[in-house]
Amino acid sequence: MPYPQGQRQWPPYPQIPIFLETSDNNGTRRTFRTISPISPSPEIRPHDRPIQFLAVASTQFTNVSPVSPATQFTNLSPIWPIPEPPPEIIQHPPRRPALRFFPTAKPRIQLHAAPQPPQSEKAHKAHEDAPHPGRKSKLGLGILEDASNPNPTPTISPVLERTNRSSNIAQRIEEKIWRYNLSGNIIKRWLLEIISWFISAISMAIIIGVLIYYRNKKIPNWPGYLTLNAFISVLSKIAGAALILPVSEALGQLKWSWFQGHSKKMWDFEIFDNASRGPWGAFLLLIRTKGKTLAALGAVITIFSLALDPFFQQVVDFPTRWMIQGNSSIPRVVEYAPQFGKLLQGGFEILQKDQDIQAVAERFFYGNGTKPVIVGNATRPDIPLSCPTSNCTYPLYETLAVCSACVEVEQLLTYACLDTRIDWTSNLTGVGTESTYPNGTMCGYFLNATSEAPVLMSGYLVNSGNSSAGEALLTRALPLTTNVYRRPLFGGSINFKHVRNPISDVLIVAASNGSASVYRGEAPVAHECLLSWCSKTINSTYFWATYEEEVISNVTNTTEGPFPWTTTRVVLSPTLNGTKNVYSENITVDGSEARYGVSNLTHVQIITVFDDIFPSFTTVANSSVNESFLRFGTSDRTSVKLRSLEFNPWLPPNNLTRHMERLATAMTNVVRSSSSNEMVNGVAYNLESYVSVRWVWLILPLSLLFLSAGFLGATIAKTAKESGQLGVWKTSAIATLLYGLPDDMQRKITSAAEGGTPRARAKELKVKLLPKGWRVSGYNPFSPTTPKVPKSQPPPGWI
Repeated sequence: MPYPQGQRQWPPYPQIPIFLETSDNNGTRRTFRTISPISPSPEIRPHDRPIQFLAVASTQFTNVSPVSPATQFTNLSPIWPIPEPPPEIIQHPPRRPALRFFPTAKPRIQLHAAPQPPQSEKAHKAHEDAPHPGRKSKLGLGILEDASNPNPTPTISPVLERTNRSSNIAQRIEEKIWRYNLSGNIIKRWLLEIISWFISAISMAIIIGVLIYYRNKKIPNWPGYLTLNAFISVLSKIAGAALILPVSEALGQLKWSWFQGHSKKMWDFEIFDNASRGPWGAFLLLIRTKGKTLAALGAVITIFSLALDPFFQQVVDFPTRWMIQGNSSIPRVVEYAPQFGKLLQGGFEILQKDQDIQAVAERFFYGNGTKPVIVGNATRPDIPLSCPTSNCTYPLYETLAVCSACVEVEQLLTYACLDTRIDWTSNLTGVGTESTYPNGTMCGYFLNATSEAPVLMSGYLVNSGNSSAGEALLTRALPLTTNVYRRPLFGGSINFKHVRNPISDVLIVAASNGSASVYRGEAPVAHECLLSWCSKTINSTYFWATYEEEVISNVTNTTEGPFPWTTTRVVLSPTLNGTKNVYSENITVDGSEARYGVSNLTHVQIITVFDDIFPSFTTVANSSVNESFLRFGTSDRTSVKLRSLEFNPWLPPNNLTRHMERLATAMTNVVRSSSSNEMVNGVAYNLESYVSVRWVWLILPLSLLFLSAGFLGATIAKTAKESGQLGVWKTSAIATLLYGLPDDMQRKITSAAEGGTPRARAKELKVKLLPKGWRVSGYNPFSPTTPKVPKSQPPPGWI
């Protein structure tokens, strides 16, 4: 219909072109034409319906005059009648379509206009007269003209795109995953997560199986420098990573379910999204849900999964232990029978001493005995044991040995000053010259002081001229079997009469505190000490190059019998007489395992070793002299010797009982080191590391494994119930991009100055997820309002 006089026809800006897209999504060519509004012709009305006419657009609109329709359209171009459809309400699609994914139908986006058909020369000239791209329109609307250059390159064909896609393995895998997500089978939708959980379970099962196999065994020596710790570390990493995938995907799916049914704060979307990506977000989610939802279980699993690797590393330990590596040996002796050959003197065979026993015993006669040989931080054993490793043990064994015993006998001594024969001074000779010993006055402690032949054990000599103190006797060792004639002295042994075949039985008396105590008349220290054959039951160990032995028990021969010595004098020549001493019996000791012993000849060869030190005397010249001398070797008149000692083992404060024990042990070691020994087999151990499994550290990994299975199963069941309203989107970023808030809501949230940042507004805004998009609810000052109607509306039927 015509407009009133003086008014312009709509639209008010005719120079703005209107383009109609005439192609569909199937790639049909689009053409664009400019149209102008045409009034309907009253003469042409096909089918009794209003007719709309199209004509070539003019470059300028003129005012409409009130003339007849025939006059108005006289100069117009030819008219094509177009049936006008009945008015109908157009339903515009939503700005954000409902989330539907079809991976096989790739969307087509045309970035530029399709190539135009050839233009006429006039049309080309009109195009050149058009406003320059990038400039404002001639009408000054502040709108830039289209500055894009049309790209004549055609859109890539679907066939070519599919060919390129087939070469992209990652894309093919992604398409396969999407097809499974869209599958109607609930197992296929969650197939990747289920497989990932099984990978975690299999990794843990392999770790447990390997630990069961190597438990309490030696550390495995695998090729390629691979250790058990590295193996467990790799599998624990795989188990942890595979366990996190189903948990994070399930949390991502619960993120969408959280907004189903009721409106929730929009900020919850970010909390759920962060919870599926790390422990901090999981912690915030746990606080947000207060541990009352299914998602809280996933948050707990995510937080505790941080400790998976440390817990797996604590499962295995490598302590050390001693393992049997072979045999060891240690000597013992049943019968001691050394071989020394014959010793002749003047054509006669004479008795020779046991050279091995003598070499060791003399160290105890004139010093503190043998000292252990230091090897590194340990001592070398004195017996030839065998230990191929640093730790050897032996069974209890029994061997022939030498035993010792000492008993205090101070009660036998009596202090007195007597005038009797002097037999102890340093200037006297040996046995056989007793008739030349002088008499004198002596003060001190006597043995058998009331008898006809008292013996001074500790005291000093009184000078006959001025009654001053002279030479002092510090120690005296008096054997209870005489030397050389082998007769019992004072009836023989005092405290050890029950011991058969002793090696030596001697009284040892020593000044309690040096020579000064002798002159002061202080009581000396007196002992009766015994050395005899016995059998010992020993427990021996060799550990870190240190040999130790413990005597469990010992047995001596206590049977009664006649005195074993028989002595006869022998005339060797007109000028040489001798003594023939015969020991009439062999020595035997009945042990718990065998009968041990030595021959009578061997026994005598050892006894003669002690003839040098028993009897012996230690004297000092007078009270003003501190140097003392040991007088020994008195069994031969020509072999008496004096010896100054740096350390006198027979004088206090040396422990005489301990000294005799050490002497007996040294003699036993000599016997066991001889050629008469036999070896006892023991066990050699070597230190090695082994695998120790502490199963308690597997509680957390296995608990997380089963909790994640329950969490995944519950999420799958929940998703199955919501399949009609919600898809399986999980943690997809594409779903988040496509299913965003409406544009007007986004602009209002991000552009408004009041109310703080968008994150702060998200904490107040509530949203609800619907099948076709988000619905904003609750208090929302930025809710979209009804759009204003433009002042100039197009007439019905106008485009």
